[in-house]
Amino acid sequence: MTRIRRTLALVLFTVITFSLHAQSKYSAIDKSPMDASYYPVNYPILKIQDKATDPLVARVIYSRPQKNGRVVFGELVEYGKVWRMGANEATEIDFYKDVKINGKKIKKGRYTLYALVNPDKWTIILNSETDTWGAFKYDMKKDISRVEVPVTKNTELVEALAIQFEKEGAGFNLVVAWDDILVKLPVTL
Repeated sequence: MTRIRRTLALVLFTVITFSLHAQSKYSAIDKSPMDASYYPVNYPILKIQDKATDPLVARVIYSRPQKNGRVVFGELVEYGKVWRMGANEATEIDFYKDVKINGKKIKKGRYTLYALVNPDKWTIILNSETDTWGAFKYDMKKDISRVEVPVTKNTELVEALAIQFEKEGAGFNLVVAWDDILVKLPVTL
C-alpha cells in the first residue's frame, strides 16, 4: 500500500511539474499590448466583407502604454528626447504606395516612427532602421523625414496611447492621442 502511495505521489508530482513547465514557456500578457491601425480605416474588415473600395495605403503597428495615474508628457515621455511613439518595440509604419509628407515624397516601404516631444510641438521622425526595441539605437543619420506638428489639447482623456488614421482632403492624418494631448501628421497621396 505504501509503495502504491509513493508511486502515485511521484506520478502526481511529475504531472504537476510538467504542467507548470509547459505553462511557463509562453509569455505573460504584456502591460502594453501591440495594436495596429490601417488606412483606409478598418481595411482588413472591409476587405473580408468585400466592401473595400480603395487599396490599402498604410498600416501602423505599435504598443499601447497606459497612463495609470502617471504624468505622461514631460515625465514618462521626456521633453526634447527621442521617443519610440509607444512602448516596447519602436512603432513602425508601412506605406503600401508612395506618399508625401510635408511635400516630400516618401517611397513605399516600412519605417520606424519616432517623435521629439515638446509642450507646444512634436517633431515626427520617419527612420529607415526597423525591427528595433525602444529608441536606444536611434540613429539620426537614418532619418528619412522630420516634420514639426502642433500639439492640441484633446477634449477626451485617453488612458492608453492611441494611434489611428483619419481621412483628410486628398490624403489622411496619422493621429496620435494620449492623456490630454493630440497631434496629427498630414499625409497626402
